[in-house]
Amino acid sequence: MSVATRLKRSRGLWVLLLPTLLWIGLLFVLPHIKLFLLSFMDRRSGAFTLANYANFFQKSLYLHVFVRTTTFSIVTTLLTLLVSFPAAFIITKVLGRKMKALALIAIVLPYWVSELIQAFTWMILLRETGVLSYLLQALGITRHNIEFLYHNGTIILGLVYTSLLFMTIPIINSLDTLDDSLIEASYDLGGNFWSTMREIIIPHAAPGIMVGSIMVFMLNLGNYVTVTLLGGKNSLWFTENIYNQFIVRFNQNQGAAFGVILLTFSVAFVWIVLKITGQDLTEAM
Repeated sequence: MSVATRLKRSRGLWVLLLPTLLWIGLLFVLPHIKLFLLSFMDRRSGAFTLANYANFFQKSLYLHVFVRTTTFSIVTTLLTLLVSFPAAFIITKVLGRKMKALALIAIVLPYWVSELIQAFTWMILLRETGVLSYLLQALGITRHNIEFLYHNGTIILGLVYTSLLFMTIPIINSLDTLDDSLIEASYDLGGNFWSTMREIIIPHAAPGIMVGSIMVFMLNLGNYVTVTLLGGKNSLWFTENIYNQFIVRFNQNQGAAFGVILLTFSVAFVWIVLKITGQDLTEAM
């Protein structure tokens, strides 16, 4: 291949990549650089300061909310995995072709509407005058309206529901590549369901589990709509602190510091988990 041909192909490749690079640069890289710089500026003078970060550690409320958000995100990720893995296994290894297609449609269809609409749907079901409260009264279980909203369990329920797709699809993609003959061989060699699951199925699905867990954890950690609508004032989610600093208090510097802390922690947490589990994110993706 001549040098001229290589240069032409190289130029053609850069032309194709240019829109993507511009998109990433303008909407991701530059805003994050601006956010990082704002976090080290004093609100009034614009001088360099670490006070915005110091406030996070000095005020126990901020630290408490951050720990709560992280804990709930981890719990929600685990619960989503417990729901998604059996569903993915049944879809890939139990259902026939037609039923598999219907099951995939049933999983994907609710996500054709926005997260806001999904949250409003849960509010209609769970509010004090909602469908569930009315049903319990109609069945004679209770005589009074019951408020199911604004509880920790409600927040977790909403987060699990909005996260199912992002956990299930990666696991399905991993299990689709698992040869059924390996499962049959395990049973022929005396293995049972649990040993086959532990030794063959779960290790093969590990990349999908890791990708899905990372996506769900990141989405939950930075969630705002679902936790605010379903949790109300009791949600105590860290993204609400960021929103309040930017929108309510007009303190962009403090809000930027909170945003950098959240982003840095999420990346560091995922990196540590990958190291502990021995997974390679590049290969998994």
